[in-house]
Amino acid sequence: MHLNISKLNKSYRNGVKALDNLNLETGSGMFGLLGPNGAGKSSLMRTIATLQTPDSGRITFGDIDVLAEPMRLRKVLGYLPQEFGVYPNMSAEDLLDYFATLKGVASRSERKKIIQEVLEITNLWEVRKKNVDAYSGGMKQRFGIAQLLLNNPKLIIVDEPTAGLDPAERNRFLNVLREIGANNTILFSTHIVDDVKDLCNELAIMNGGRVLKHTTPAGAAREIEGKIWTKHIPRESLEQHEMTWNVLSSRYNPDNNLSIRVFAGENPGHGFEYAVPQLEDVYFIALKNDQ
Repeated sequence: MHLNISKLNKSYRNGVKALDNLNLETGSGMFGLLGPNGAGKSSLMRTIATLQTPDSGRITFGDIDVLAEPMRLRKVLGYLPQEFGVYPNMSAEDLLDYFATLKGVASRSERKKIIQEVLEITNLWEVRKKNVDAYSGGMKQRFGIAQLLLNNPKLIIVDEPTAGLDPAERNRFLNVLREIGANNTILFSTHIVDDVKDLCNELAIMNGGRVLKHTTPAGAAREIEGKIWTKHIPRESLEQHEMTWNVLSSRYNPDNNLSIRVFAGENPGHGFEYAVPQLEDVYFIALKNDQ
């Protein structure tokens, strides 16, 4: 099923324009929404999830007019916000049974079956008797996925799910999303470029409430093939290089000097060498062009 967003606008009372005539279309599979903090990603997610109403625009998911029929969407929606609260002093198994009852799964045997399925998908079956409040951050995020899968959603929205996770927990969480992404439309927002590169078949780069670029990880890198150059420089000369060339990023080397990456149509000379394009380069180019 396709998610279509057309001319979406949202301003808050403090004057912040969170969504600015935003247009976006996604199909099935994993779709990454990439942008810095404050880009409007969470505002877009909350609007699609029918938690807030836009000032204008249209959203459809398949044959559902989301803004006119929010209850129809909620029946096929799974939503994991940035802050997912859980009930303490209850095991994962008991808490999922409670959620499944709220979602209308009346049969005890049916609840038991679906709870086992979602716990196995999220790799929490072995800790199902443990209180969720005692889970690690990554386990809590996977529990969040388990609870949203209870009603077999067709559209899944996850907002900045890997923020604050250590590398091992992040990998476990992304593996869970990969598994469920094959059969669902998943909208996944993050400010971490590697999350999108590792996971998504399509992506949009967003800033200032607008979509700056809609592409694929592989296609984005191909667009700038032969236009990324790198050089090791003393850290005190960074400002001079930024004034001279279009510096996209800089990183410290083990010798405490910097490696810089520059976007240019041809080799700038002056010691620059060719670099293989990365999705991060595309991200920084889009943000710099938006300044």
